[in-house]
Amino acid sequence: MRRVLYLYGGWPGHRPYEIADWARPLFTGQGLEVEETQDVFRLDGDLTGYDLIALNWNNALTTEGLSAAQEDGLLTAVERGTGVVAWHGAAAAFRASLRYHLLLGGSFAEHPAGEGVRYPYTVRITDRDHEITRGVGDFAVASEQYYMLVDPNNHVLAETEFTGEHLPWLDGHRMPQAWTRRWGAGRVFYSAVGHTVDDLTGPDVTRLVEQGIAWAARRGA
Repeated sequence: MRRVLYLYGGWPGHRPYEIADWARPLFTGQGLEVEETQDVFRLDGDLTGYDLIALNWNNALTTEGLSAAQEDGLLTAVERGTGVVAWHGAAAAFRASLRYHLLLGGSFAEHPAGEGVRYPYTVRITDRDHEITRGVGDFAVASEQYYMLVDPNNHVLAETEFTGEHLPWLDGHRMPQAWTRRWGAGRVFYSAVGHTVDDLTGPDVTRLVEQGIAWAARRGA
């Protein structure tokens, strides 16, 4: 059976335990055996035996980073074929770990409407032919709208547009919200939606993440 290591926890404002309840069926429904941990030091071990590493860890209120050994272990596993799926606060985690954000493809910078504000915005699918977005329509969200620093080499699947209501100079600026990238033999999928479990339970969001898991996880022999 293929295996996923699911690291979640950190700042309680992102409701990591409630979101874990939402995420488990998405893993097990695809035949993945789930190993859950709330211990970042689990990344000190050998990760190459996992087919997927799922990240819903957030420690944005600190400058905590991964150790060099943890970065090495994570990046090596992905380079050898372990997939990564991550959402929302994962882009704000491990702020001092540059190689982690290089792997992920982006880093959280700000939420212009304010932290925790349920601001309404629309996520538009930009690549409807990708296997992750098949059957996923544009969808409305009332949540934190992330402004991020994003790798231009990402393959963007969905984006949002800022209105300028809070920062006028951002009016009309578009921001990737979901993307893929490759790291060696490994596949990486990230979605910015997911401040609370309510943001994730819409059918289009759930389908996006579920198909992201299927795409990112190491393929069977």
